[in-house]
Amino acid sequence: MNNNIFKDLSFKVFRSGNPLFFYIGINTIIFIPTALVALVTFLTRTNFDVYDVVREYFALPASVSKLPERFYTVFTYMFFHDGFFHLFFNMLGLFWFGQVFMNFLKSRQFHFVFITGGLAGALFFIAGMNIFPVFADGLGGITVIGASGCVMAIIVATATLVPNYAFFLMFLGEVKIKYLALAYFILDILALGSTNAGGSIAHIGGAVLGFTYIRILQNGTDWSKIFEKKPKLRVVKNEQPIKKPTFKGVSQKEVDEILDKISKSGYDKLTATEKEKLFKASKD
Repeated sequence: MNNNIFKDLSFKVFRSGNPLFFYIGINTIIFIPTALVALVTFLTRTNFDVYDVVREYFALPASVSKLPERFYTVFTYMFFHDGFFHLFFNMLGLFWFGQVFMNFLKSRQFHFVFITGGLAGALFFIAGMNIFPVFADGLGGITVIGASGCVMAIIVATATLVPNYAFFLMFLGEVKIKYLALAYFILDILALGSTNAGGSIAHIGGAVLGFTYIRILQNGTDWSKIFEKKPKLRVVKNEQPIKKPTFKGVSQKEVDEILDKISKSGYDKLTATEKEKLFKASKD
């Protein structure tokens, strides 16, 4: 039974093709060894902090002088976390908004927004730390770590694409995701005066990327096409026409047309019939 559970999880993370499961799985897999080492050192009262090592070698440094030898951290910082709750809340936000994102856009677009959101967060972090004088004195010891910038990119991209999509929240009822994204963004602006100012700057960078990507997409340009695989040419003889798959009565052509309309005009411009077709397709 345990073997079956492991196989199911392995399939979802690495072979399902769903980027939401992939990024949640990768972040969790990377975190587990760190957490186990931290637990052992705590129980044995060992004078060793594994999170200090993680920050030293995998977090993104604010100091430009450290970047030549820590250049790889512009990617690694997105996949390491500084404690369980840091990981938990990032993955929870990614799960909530990522599901909505995947209902309307493609896996390729999810990958693009997640990765470039993290890169934008890194760029904003380094620029902000070096531009604002208030951070100058402690610049050598400032780092940022975590997938928050990537997650913020997904959150804001989703809220920009379908702003009136609503979550049901306990005690609050239905709340449109555009208000949730705005609340996240405002909190990050206010947190620029806190001890985690660098993290907030990275979040803002991710948010800017997510918003910009969807706006450009709605104008007809899809930046994520750089990830698109070019089909190989082959000669086909005497083959029967290939039938496109259908989704509970909705053809793939109809789904593609609806997604194109969303990318150009937004979800709110869909007719009631188009929304119903997309809903049926998403439930397949």
